[in-house]
Amino acid sequence: MQGVEHSCEKCSALQNVIKGLTQTIENQCNVKDENDRLKGTIHILEDKLKTCEEEYKDQIEKLMTEIKNKEEDHKLEITQLNCDTKKKFELKEMEHREEREKKDLEILELTRQLKIQNEEKQNEIIKLQIEKLQHLQEEKNKEIEILRNTIRDLEQRLNKGQDLPFKRRRF
Repeated sequence: MQGVEHSCEKCSALQNVIKGLTQTIENQCNVKDENDRLKGTIHILEDKLKTCEEEYKDQIEKLMTEIKNKEEDHKLEITQLNCDTKKKFELKEMEHREEREKKDLEILELTRQLKIQNEEKQNEIIKLQIEKLQHLQEEKNKEIEILRNTIRDLEQRLNKGQDLPFKRRRF
């Protein structure tokens, strides 16, 4: 009986080993299924990631193009502003030059007029001085005439007095 017991124990041990192996195989199958499922999920996620990366790349390219276009627009705008500013500056400079030339002409004209006025005043002063001198000359001529007349009278008296020596002695 001992042999049968021993055989039953062996059988039971074998059944346990088989049960263990079956369980292990079942676990491995489950793990394999889980692995396959996870691999599928990984593949799906990798595809999604790839798609996202491509979309991201496209967006970056789009943004880079947009930035480049904006920079070009900005450069054009700056160039236009510089051009406008330069034109305004040149226009102002030209206006100032014209204004300065106009003022210079005005100054020249005023200087010319002042010179003419000075010459006229000088001429007037000279004319007045000549008139004054002529007046003085006329007065001197009158005085000389009076003196000549006085001298003539005195000479005539003197001559008459020599003709009448007795008359003088009486005085």
